[in-house]
Amino acid sequence: MTDPNKPDQNVSDDDWADAMSEQAENPATNDVADEEDPWAAAMAEQEAAEEQPAPSDAAPDTSTAKAASDDIFRPLSAIGESAQARDLEMIMDIPVKLTVELGRTKLTIKQLLELAQGSVIELDGLAGEPMDILINGYLIAQGEVVVIEDKYGIRITEIITPSERIHKLNR
Repeated sequence: MTDPNKPDQNVSDDDWADAMSEQAENPATNDVADEEDPWAAAMAEQEAAEEQPAPSDAAPDTSTAKAASDDIFRPLSAIGESAQARDLEMIMDIPVKLTVELGRTKLTIKQLLELAQGSVIELDGLAGEPMDILINGYLIAQGEVVVIEDKYGIRITEIITPSERIHKLNR
């Protein structure tokens, strides 16, 4: 066998065997091999850490997770009547937008530009038909217009159930 870098020199199998046995006998070369293998070094370090007992006066290990107890997170099923009332009180002052809708229609831009003062726009709602009452844009009831002391109002005649709300959205 020849060394590709030195074609003039013949290398025998005995030379390879001698080199291998020399490497096995020399402990300094084994240390270099261990330093080059980071996994072996990490495994050795872990084994050494596991063998040493933890000191009892050391601070507790914060890397392990602790179970959450009831004093940190209260159970959802244990909500009392007073807690429910308090939760409702928190939302009582939130403003909502109430809208009463007489009817709707669709116009083209040409028709919109032709509107002038005194123009009449035909709506799809019929006279005497209940008007839609919307809260924040969602239909919640229907009612009829009333006039009290020269001001308009609406009398609720029907509360819309959730199934009826879905049906009315499709029109």
